[in-house]
Amino acid sequence: MSGYCGRVAPTPTGLLHIGHALTFRKAFQRAREAGGRLVLRIEDLDPARCTREFADAAIEDLRWLGISWDEGPVFQSDRRAEYLRVWRHLRDGGWIYPCRRSRKDVASASMAPHADEAIFPRDWRNDPAEALAFSNPSGVNWRFRVPDGERICFHDGNYGPVERVALQDFGDFVVWNRDDVPAYELAVVVDDIAGRITEIVRGADLLTSTARQILLYRALREKPPGTFHTDLVVGPDGRRLAKRSGGWSLRELREQGLRPSDVESPEAWSAWISAWRGEAGSGTSPTPKA
Repeated sequence: MSGYCGRVAPTPTGLLHIGHALTFRKAFQRAREAGGRLVLRIEDLDPARCTREFADAAIEDLRWLGISWDEGPVFQSDRRAEYLRVWRHLRDGGWIYPCRRSRKDVASASMAPHADEAIFPRDWRNDPAEALAFSNPSGVNWRFRVPDGERICFHDGNYGPVERVALQDFGDFVVWNRDDVPAYELAVVVDDIAGRITEIVRGADLLTSTARQILLYRALREKPPGTFHTDLVVGPDGRRLAKRSGGWSLRELREQGLRPSDVESPEAWSAWISAWRGEAGSGTSPTPKA
């Protein structure tokens, strides 16, 4: 095997939809083309929303797609001790601070309406020294202090050069939630380091997350993996498909005659949708966003 290692990482809060399927197929294809390894990770951090039923369904859907993996499934819910170890490292190094502001507070105060996210106000930052009074992260949000105005640049395998500016495109971000659940940004970095992941394949909606995570890699003195961000699948209203938008789960589409070969690429998916539209007479089918 080569030194390449990729991963597929479903979140079991619902059934996989077609956007997941296309992204996971791409991750599988890139790993196999590189002669490398593929890790299956189940990102079940949120105990209130993630279920074993959806995890099992995701694994079955992946197998139906013809996706195989060389390691896993690894469940994030089993890795709390490692996340706590990294939280302590960040706390002791002055990288993070406790924050009692709510998401609603930040959205109301944000002065960057065109950014991917509401920007946490700079003058709301707490002194990182306050963090040392906490023996555990529960009860408050924990935010990573971003370097003011720094340009975070990286080269994406699909989009090419990408740049995000700290405090302009994103602000101080949450690494641990007040309900005592590690945030996505921290958990995936910790797990990608542990899994020796060399390339992350995921949707283009996470390009800004890559910039945030590069800062976490820096704080942990680790080299970031490469990235390949796939184009999003959007509905007729132009909005990206997500679990919360309802419909278009892989299970539903399979009942309509979808085959694994129809999910090999966005082009194959478009061809299937065109044929399905003709048969169903529907004008509401989602299409890949170029």
